[in-house]
Amino acid sequence: MTSDRSQEAGAAYAHRSVLLDSAVDYLVNDPDGHYVDGTFGRGGHSRLILGRLGQAGGLLGIDKDPEAITVAKNLETEDARFHCFHGSFAELERALESRSWPLVNGVLLDLGVSSPQLDDASRGFSFMRDGPLDMRMNTEQSPSAAEWLATAEEADIANVIFRYGEERFSRRIARLIVERRQEAPVETTRQLAELVSEAVPKKEKHKHPATRTFQAIRIFINRELEDLEVGLRAAVDHLAPGGRLVVISFHSLEDRLVKRFMRDLARGPQLPKGVPVTAEQDASDFRLVGKASKAAAEEVSDNVRARSAVMRVLERTDIRKNSQGSA
Repeated sequence: MTSDRSQEAGAAYAHRSVLLDSAVDYLVNDPDGHYVDGTFGRGGHSRLILGRLGQAGGLLGIDKDPEAITVAKNLETEDARFHCFHGSFAELERALESRSWPLVNGVLLDLGVSSPQLDDASRGFSFMRDGPLDMRMNTEQSPSAAEWLATAEEADIANVIFRYGEERFSRRIARLIVERRQEAPVETTRQLAELVSEAVPKKEKHKHPATRTFQAIRIFINRELEDLEVGLRAAVDHLAPGGRLVVISFHSLEDRLVKRFMRDLARGPQLPKGVPVTAEQDASDFRLVGKASKAAAEEVSDNVRARSAVMRVLERTDIRKNSQGSA
């Protein structure tokens, strides 16, 4: 994909960052610190973070999407405090090594698919627009959704749709996909959406029957939950004392994973009952900051995609384990 195409896409498909101000409020507690925007998108959060930083501050933007990186590189030329890295936030350690930042003051992860990705029919994320069944966040990697569906075993397709989409009719859908691909491959979003609609016997009110299937295949193709698990661990491992991890999730699977991860760290080591422990052994190196936050009614009315957003914040409190360096 050429840079001209990417620049046109960036202009045509505007992205409104969800929970923009509150996320940055929680994230930035030192204007001279180093921060990571692990899901750069079109730079909404990054630009606001830069607006809160002093001249000594720094921000690293990470994204899988080549089109997002084109936007990020433009910002890199505009602001010397900003640097970009093409890849997944699961590669956070390598990204930080590229900047020689052993520790950072905050990491922001705004999960899910961006508006430009959803609104561009050529990316194949949405059943609302007909286009090639791609769904890759990083278009330089394989396979696409169409390529996977063309060769995957029926049981594997059913498992993916059930596990990542929580779709109770996953077996029906998988069976029909395999039957139809013997006649012709499923290559467009419309073909898949119509096939799923045919396979699902009971329709949910106010929800397209293909919603869960599209979500499931997208999550699988992009290894979203696997990357999230690795990225969360890498983020807390590289937080400086007082540093914060801010995560915005958009569906229950993501939020459940984030909630448990943060809760378990904040609780500290859970030893069997009756085992004597000292206060030092029982203490946690992390604390939860506030409660889970959701977008206000005004933001939801302005941006319907904000209605499912949940933000959670974790802070590193332990100083001893970060004696090897500073941000």
